This record gives sequence, C-alpha cells and structure tokens, in this order.
Amino acid sequence: MNYDKLKGVIEGLLFISGDEGIDARQISEIVEVPEEEVVDLIEDMKADFRRAGRGVQIVEVAKAYQLTTLPEHVPYFERLATSPGQSTLSQAALETLAIIAYKQPLTRSEIEEIRGVKCEKALNTLLSKQLIREAGRAEGIGRPILYATTKEFLEHFGLREISDLPEPPVNLDIEEVRMEATALFGKQEEKTND
Repeated sequence: MNYDKLKGVIEGLLFISGDEGIDARQISEIVEVPEEEVVDLIEDMKADFRRAGRGVQIVEVAKAYQLTTLPEHVPYFERLATSPGQSTLSQAALETLAIIAYKQPLTRSEIEEIRGVKCEKALNTLLSKQLIREAGRAEGIGRPILYATTKEFLEHFGLREISDLPEPPVNLDIEEVRMEATALFGKQEEKTND
C-alpha cells in the first residue's frame, strides 16, 4: 500500500474512533504496518494538515491519537452550538431522546442497554440543546444520574404533556432482534459498551 493511501486509511480510522481515539499499536495491527512506521506517518500527517491549513488536527491524548478541531476556531463552533435552529439532531441523539421520552427517568447505562451502544455524546448534545435534564440520582452503586425530558422538549415537539406522545409502534424484544440479525448476517452483533 502506498503512503498516501495508508495516510488516508489512518485518517479514516482516526475519524471513526471519535473522542476515544486510537493508539498506534491498534492502527499498526489494522493496517499491518510496524508501529514505528505508523507513528512516523501520523507525524507526517500532522505536518501535512498544518501546511494545508486544514480545520482539523491530530493530537495525542493518553497515548491515543484523535482528530480534533483547531482551538482558534472555537468562536465559530460556539456560534453553531448556540444557534439551535441551525443545527439538527443526529440519528443517535434522536434515538436517545426517544428512549428517554418514553421510559423516563432513566440512567445512561439503561439507555445504552436499550440502544446497544454508547450514548455519552448524544446525551451531551441533548443536554446542551436543553431537550433533556438531570432528574436526580438513581439508588444503587455510584448513584448514577437520571435523565428526563424538559419543557423545551415539549415545546420543540408541540406537546402539552409527555402523555401526548404517540404510542410506540411495537414493543421489541432486543434479544429476539439480535437473534434475527445473527441469522440474517451469520454473526453475533457485538455490543460496543460494557
């Protein structure tokens, strides 16, 4: 594989690894190139990004590489974050919001159990848009935060009260869905969260 193509693959890996990042050893195993060479390629990519004036950069945090935005662009990102009419909710945020709306109050781990994937970013988005709120703490180990919808949620969706939500179409049995997916795709779906 030539270096430009390899850099493109590494950039894609950094992108999909998101906030958690990915370490050089993992990248090395995936692209089947020695770890030292991966580190050299990432250093080249950092320089390439600076020279090209890109809006993102590669940083190393806790031995993991991440794509991040440039600090000098923060004022623009703040404008986007504070203009709710201009930004839409991702599919993950919509799914998370629906779970909270129908099952509130519930904890992040309960939401993640239902969705089968992490939801921290979606929760942060929903909190910043004031569509959900912290509604106290659950009993039990660590006393996790409970989430519920807000008055802004009702206003946004034109509801008088939470009972005005339409009935969910079907009560799905998650295990049944997983078994069907396994039968269809020939492999067990993996949960991305512990």
